[in-house]
Amino acid sequence: MSQLIRLQDIQATHRDLIGDDYYDPTGKTAYGVNEEKIGKIDGALVEDTTGRIRYLIVDVGGWFSSKEVLVPAGLARIVGDDVFFDSLTKSQVEAMEVYDHDYQYSYKEQYEKDRQAFVADTVPTEERVEIDDTHYDAPNTLELLEERLTVNKDRIVAGLVKVGKHVVTEERNVNVELEEEHVNIQRTNVDRVTDRKIGDAGASETVEVELEAERARVGKETYVTEEVSVGKTTERHTETIVETIQREELDVNDEGNVVDREGNLYGRDDITAEDVRRARGM
Repeated sequence: MSQLIRLQDIQATHRDLIGDDYYDPTGKTAYGVNEEKIGKIDGALVEDTTGRIRYLIVDVGGWFSSKEVLVPAGLARIVGDDVFFDSLTKSQVEAMEVYDHDYQYSYKEQYEKDRQAFVADTVPTEERVEIDDTHYDAPNTLELLEERLTVNKDRIVAGLVKVGKHVVTEERNVNVELEEEHVNIQRTNVDRVTDRKIGDAGASETVEVELEAERARVGKETYVTEEVSVGKTTERHTETIVETIQREELDVNDEGNVVDREGNLYGRDDITAEDVRRARGM
């Protein structure tokens, strides 16, 4: 039956067991269900044979005035300097025993206590959790730190685009083929005897023929000819910023004499600093 040892103790006595890349959650902020802040991590319990973190010691002062409990490490979700127990409720913590710094905990014994606490009668049915081995697999996290340069960027208005519409008037010619009727009179010479007399009734009768023609009727219908969507795209570019700085350097020739920027020699024994500055145009 493996014993549980505080992480801070095994760091001092069994450093070879855990190595240098272990994860230490001590001091991180703890959050319960619905990301409610409940306190902080006060340490961890690890197996004395493997060095694996099995429990996080959680100070739940946010829910209770003063109480520390052991929470299975597999319930933790670590994000930066925060530790989230997404399913841990106040009722569950209330059913847990207070952590005793002087008690020698064993993995098997505490495992049985957890199974009872998370399904205790005081815990609402919807909050009860059946604890199994997976709830003790701690996230293996190694935090590596590095310093990085920070460059600030200002967002400015680089352009303004307005899209509208206007009416354009133009004349269109449309060719329409129309039909119309014309009278066509055919006369045929006839030479035959008839009983009808000139002047009889109906001698002055007329024949009417209706002539039809097509007439163009022009109407207008409105159609959608184009749709325009206005959006934005982001393009990235790298800008190199160059700044000019100045520094002073002394010009000395091979013989140790002072020369100006044009190469003129100043070798007098009585040369002064003012002479040098004047020669250099300063």
